[in-house]
Amino acid sequence: MNVIFEADSALDRGVAKVSTHPAEKEYWGNIKEAIHTAEKKLVVINAKNDRHVQIGWSTVAVIEAEDRMCSVRVITGERYLLNKRLKYVDESLDSALFMKINNQTIINTGYIKEFSSTSNARIQVVLMDHSSYFVSRYYIKQFRGRYHD
Repeated sequence: MNVIFEADSALDRGVAKVSTHPAEKEYWGNIKEAIHTAEKKLVVINAKNDRHVQIGWSTVAVIEAEDRMCSVRVITGERYLLNKRLKYVDESLDSALFMKINNQTIINTGYIKEFSSTSNARIQVVLMDHSSYFVSRYYIKQFRGRYHD
């Protein structure tokens, strides 16, 4: 099967349109599964040697703003740099996997171990590696909508 890519500005960002010959309809399920199971990669900078490294989105635990860059921490503890502002990183993320919890932090919701209410109408989130973060009042409604605190 030949694969042809075409750009269509009428489509929303994050939408892919796959066209096949009607005789290929039996393969649609396989094609859809392959696209959904293909892990997206993130190109980050290893600060120790200034090399670019590819890491899977599913391994990212936290992304934090660091001035004009971001710090990316994977669940095993390694830290990398991402040469983008948090605002632009947030726009390109899968909202089913990641959630912005304050103006400096995006977390991978798959690594939430527990969360609890704290003073000043905030929520404290503890990740699997026992690191903790606070959900600001601005993002609390979105967080509660997902987790029914």
